[in-house]
Amino acid sequence: MYKLAFFVPTEDAESVKEAVFETGAGRIGDYEACCFQTRGTGQFRPRQGADPHIGEVGELAYVEELKVELVCEDDRIQAAIAALKLAHPYEEVAYDVWALADL
Repeated sequence: MYKLAFFVPTEDAESVKEAVFETGAGRIGDYEACCFQTRGTGQFRPRQGADPHIGEVGELAYVEELKVELVCEDDRIQAAIAALKLAHPYEEVAYDVWALADL
């Protein structure tokens, strides 16, 4: 089992979550589409060569984002990450994956 966390602009969150959920990620027992989300402000500065979805090259940008956290079975994590990258509006997707212990 893994935990997947990613950051997404609030206006794109539902479509990105749905793409990840379609892979089977976010299932806990008899429940599906399970996640926890936290609202916050992301910041970044696109460097030369970037093609930013939001902001301008060389300028610091601030974006209202959600941090979305969910669990994912071992056999679905690669598909979940691939779906995340395809559905996400940013050219560089910020995400974390942790292996979880079964205690």
